[in-house]
Amino acid sequence: MQKVMNSPECPECAAEVTIDGDARVSEIVECLDCRSELEIASVQPPTLTLAPDVEEDWGE
Repeated sequence: MQKVMNSPECPECAAEVTIDGDARVSEIVECLDCRSELEIASVQPPTLTLAPDVEEDWGE
């Protein structure tokens, strides 16, 4: 059974987001309320930021 950390708030909609106890900084999680992709900025205390947009590489 995985340990669950405290539930930080989504920076987009303020809903609680549950992250696993073995989560790492820079890991991407999703807010189940607003579907925003969030990046774990800190694990102690658990802090989330909006994940950066992934830009497509067209071979340039």
